[in-house]
Amino acid sequence: MVMKYIIFSILLTIAAVFGVESAEGKKRLGTFSFYFENDFFADTDQGYTNGIKFSWISPDLTSYAQNGILPEWALPIVHRLPFINDPGLQRNIGLSMGQNIYTPRDIERKDLIVDDRPYAGWTYFGVAFHSKNERMLDSMEIQLGMVGPLSFAEQTQKFAHSLGDWQRPEGWDNQLKNEPGIALVYERRWRVFKAGAVKGAGFDIIPHLGGALGNVYTYATAGMETRLGWNVPSDFGISLIRPAGDANTPASLYNPRLSADQSFGLFLFALINGRAVARDIFLDGNTFTESHSVNKRHVVADFAVGMCFIIHHCKVSLTRVLRTEEFEGQKNDQSFGSLTLSSSW
Repeated sequence: MVMKYIIFSILLTIAAVFGVESAEGKKRLGTFSFYFENDFFADTDQGYTNGIKFSWISPDLTSYAQNGILPEWALPIVHRLPFINDPGLQRNIGLSMGQNIYTPRDIERKDLIVDDRPYAGWTYFGVAFHSKNERMLDSMEIQLGMVGPLSFAEQTQKFAHSLGDWQRPEGWDNQLKNEPGIALVYERRWRVFKAGAVKGAGFDIIPHLGGALGNVYTYATAGMETRLGWNVPSDFGISLIRPAGDANTPASLYNPRLSADQSFGLFLFALINGRAVARDIFLDGNTFTESHSVNKRHVVADFAVGMCFIIHHCKVSLTRVLRTEEFEGQKNDQSFGSLTLSSSW
């Protein structure tokens, strides 16, 4: 299953490369990214078991109205949003779509497992607005999607498991019910420390702070990432699948993905992220109707380490994530792997 996703993502990147070849030297097309997260990398099949996401971030804009990317009726709304409209900064618009899948520990059982998390899926579309300079990035994202059978998470997991010798999940009849979801998410990142020359060995520290509000999740978050290596890029760190977390777009022309004489980079990174959780539909259950639920923990932390390399326009990162227990009675911490492929043109 993992190899099939990896092959597909590589083909996607190649298609992006050839698709924009004719535009080389005329205009930038932005950053295309593919995300794949799965607990298969940790030899498990439970909890947050799979995530997949496609995103596009526009090239730098002087205003959100530039190039007519947004419809006219949306501009007055965007201009009233907080944090992202400070003068004198570069802008980016991001579009994304993705699906997350959650299951209990024992997917062989058909009955409702009352002391384990519900089966659930979340399929969504996102629109993000980024405002930045080389030191700071403000991101605001609006996600709209569907929880429940109309997320088609059941079909996705059963199809993926049918491709190999994996246990067929039997308990999807107990999944959360259909519910439209909305989330408004904000995050700020700073590059508070940077050591080393523009080219060569370097090190930086990038903390972040933010939160989300909606019926899918409501939380406050804070964390920090450190990176050490060769030609560390001038972006805002490694992106995992989380709202307003897409920081893959370069922050300046000194980024190895955009520099003709600096087309290689390699670095290691470590990050920590904590969340104070008020609502998580994947643990609390449906908002407006009765459904299976468990007693969530209100403080959850992620610890991650990985490596990233950059060749010409492409950036590839591999990450191992450890997530602390999310609900009372959970048997152990969650572990999963993440693969991200990005191309900037």
